[in-house]
Parts: sequence; C-alpha cells; structure tokens
Amino acid sequence: MPFPSVHRLPSAVAGTVALSLSLAACVAPPRQPDAATTPATTAAATAEAGARPARPASATAALPPMRVMPVEAEPVAPATQAALSYVPRGFGPIDAMLLYADKLRPLAASELAAELARLGDPGDSPTVQMQAALVLAQTRASADLARALALLQRVIASSATEALALQPLARTLAARYLDQRRIEDDRDRQVQQLRESQKRIEQLNERIEALRAIERSFSRPNSSHTLPSSGGNGNGGSNRPGPAP
Repeated sequence: MPFPSVHRLPSAVAGTVALSLSLAACVAPPRQPDAATTPATTAAATAEAGARPARPASATAALPPMRVMPVEAEPVAPATQAALSYVPRGFGPIDAMLLYADKLRPLAASELAAELARLGDPGDSPTVQMQAALVLAQTRASADLARALALLQRVIASSATEALALQPLARTLAARYLDQRRIEDDRDRQVQQLRESQKRIEQLNERIEALRAIERSFSRPNSSHTLPSSGGNGNGGSNRPGPAP
C-alpha cells in the first residue's frame, strides 16, 4: 500500500528551509566593504567620473555671479605720480618717454608749468628726471634749457637699473639740447650786436643832422652887414661930414 505523505515530505522541508534563509537575509546587518578592494573601487569610480561628458555651458552660466566687494585704495600724492596720465602701462621706457614728449608738444606755457609742478622734485628717480627735462625743454627759456641739461646729465651718470634703459635717449637729447643752446647763444649774440649797431647808426645820424644845421646857418645872409642907402643926411648926397661951425 503506498504512502503518499512520505513522497511529499522533501518538498515541504525544502520550502521551510528557503523561507528561513530569506528571513535571515532580511534581518542580517549589511556587509562591510573589504579594505583591500576599497582603493580599487574608488579609482574605478574616479575614472568613470572623468569619462563622463563635461557639464554644458548653460548649466555653468546659470550659477549666480560672485559678489565682489570694493576695496578703497590709498590716495597717492600728485607729486609722486610720475606722469601717469601720459604714460600708458605696458610700454617700454623709451616708447613711454617718446609718447610723453609728444603729449607735451601742444601744451601752452601755463600747462607746462602745471605739469612741472605736478612732477615736483625729481629726486633720484631717473624716470621723473627725464620727464622734468622734457617739460623744461618745451618752455623755450635759456635757464630752463640749462636745467634740462643738468637733469639729463644725472640720468646719464646714474647706475640704477631704471636709468640704464633711458640712457641712450638721455644722451641723444643732451646732444640735441647742447646744439640748441649754442644756436640760441649765437642768436642772442647777434641780436645784441644788431642793437649796438642800430644805436651807433642813430648816434651818427644825430651828428650828421647837427653838421647840416651848422652848414645851413653859414649859408643864410646876415642883415647886420648890409650898407645904408645914400642921400639920406642932407649934405648933397655926400657921406662926408660938413665943416665945423
């Protein structure tokens, strides 16, 4: 006689075991990552992140702009500003000086005086010494030209690094100003000689006029030397005196 319950026993036991294992997996704590495999996993994640496409520009532009806080700069005295309004940044020393000289050419005498006052005392700065020399040379005054030459000589004799780049231009300007000074001295000498010649000519003209006046006085007739007319004394027209009584 068969026993059906005996044949169904293994299936019931297997189901019970599977249900127990499922419940054990639900209540078991999570497995901790292995320390040996953690760096490899991190490196793989980093490589995967680098392989991802970059974020589009629209997403970056959507970020709010950073807030910039203004910082108040310390004011600089006008005398310490080495002609900042004339010398642009990024130019070489020679180019900056040539541009500065070109800006000085159309300035009037009052504007040149104001620029010279703004530069102040050049001190030991070769750049300011050159700028002051350029301003003084534009005034067309002999005394200012001599001062400009003195400043250029200081730049030429300086051993500072800043002066080395300016010395070729300083020597060229010094030679030009020396020629200009000689020409102006010759002109002043000729003007003085012309004035002295004009003064001598005026003196000679005065002497000539005096001689002409003397000559005219000699050529005039003298009324005191004319003879009296005859027949005016009643003696028969004779000029001899009559007999004594």
